[in-house]
Amino acid sequence: MKTLKTLAAVAIVASTATTVSAGGLAPVIATPQVTIVDTPAPSGSISPGLIVLGVLGALVAASASF
Repeated sequence: MKTLKTLAAVAIVASTATTVSAGGLAPVIATPQVTIVDTPAPSGSISPGLIVLGVLGALVAASASF
């Protein structure tokens, strides 16, 4: 008897799920797409490689004087 009640409950749940989705899904409402354009950060006029070379040159010049 318990198996019959379980099968009946499963059948009711399955038919309810089928009936609920019979109408289909609601149409998707398209929202406007917002595009954000990132502007690059302003870079300096001197490249970092030249700064490193300048610092190394200053260190060599300072060490040569000692």
